[in-house]
Amino acid sequence: MQHNLHNPAETTVLVTGIGGFLAGHIALQLLQKGYRVRGTVRDLARSAAIEQRLKKALGRETTGLSFVAADLLHDKGWDQAVAACTYVIHAASPFPDALPKHEDDLIRPAREGSLRVLQAAQRAGVSRVVLTSSIAATNYGRGQAPYTEEDWTDVEGPTATPYYKSKTLAEQAAWAYARESGLELAVINPSLMLGPLLDKKAGTSVEIVRKLLCGEFPALPRFGISVVDVRDVADIHLRAMLAPEAAGQRFIAGGRFMWMSELAAILRDEFPAYANKLPRWTLPDWFVRIYACFDAQIRLILKELGRDRTVDATKARNVLGWQPRREEEAIRASAQSLIDFGLVPAAGRK
Repeated sequence: MQHNLHNPAETTVLVTGIGGFLAGHIALQLLQKGYRVRGTVRDLARSAAIEQRLKKALGRETTGLSFVAADLLHDKGWDQAVAACTYVIHAASPFPDALPKHEDDLIRPAREGSLRVLQAAQRAGVSRVVLTSSIAATNYGRGQAPYTEEDWTDVEGPTATPYYKSKTLAEQAAWAYARESGLELAVINPSLMLGPLLDKKAGTSVEIVRKLLCGEFPALPRFGISVVDVRDVADIHLRAMLAPEAAGQRFIAGGRFMWMSELAAILRDEFPAYANKLPRWTLPDWFVRIYACFDAQIRLILKELGRDRTVDATKARNVLGWQPRREEEAIRASAQSLIDFGLVPAAGRK
């Protein structure tokens, strides 16, 4: 199927969870290229604010932008959302800032929500669905670094958190449905997304940079992760939407693996006015384990202490021609956005 022959001005793309960090950037790039964009929100009352932020980022009127109310946990609204859409980019998924009381609080909306979207897309005759998964679905099984698209997280394994399970089970359910139904599917597996904010909602990933700049880490755990710019993750979604070769494929979208100490060092170099806030010491693992008894967010990374989670994005480069920015640029853009939006106090202020 020659997807790239579609005229953008006559092509409607559904972006689920358009109010999110990644989905907002996907919508922005689609609008920049002239596509008609329909976004899902759980509450239509949010649509005016989302439209304003996209208009500001776009630098012009958001012609061709519309909204539909739809919730991942309910059937209502999804048939209306996908009606007359050529493509669907399913970027909506819960991301925790602490361990949930019940893992099904994450797994159910991720898995059931993905199936709702795919089933509605199939009924509507959508050309292709691009699903946002995560390296959470690749990095926590029997494989070892560098992880590739051939690797899968073991949901019964010792390092599988509720979030990792939710992303893995949702992606596996999507692939099973695509095989059974014949729906054309491509999947993107991003790593930790940093980059410029579109509004004051920092989100879980950029929150790491905010906490560092605000001096909330007196010292650092031996924790690391692959970093990627959200603008490049949005770009790879558009590439996977259009490239004939992307059908039936998953693509890791990740950059260099960085320890927290490296991230702090880059912020120290790029934003010297905040140097006194940025920690220079790395804590021993035993201390972090004790501290985790009092901090739910630290408990999320306990099983990751000292582990190399390097990923290999060669497939995305070779098949899709994906060329991501340097990780330093993503970190710098996150920090500058946090400062510009007032989410980090100006240097010198408490």
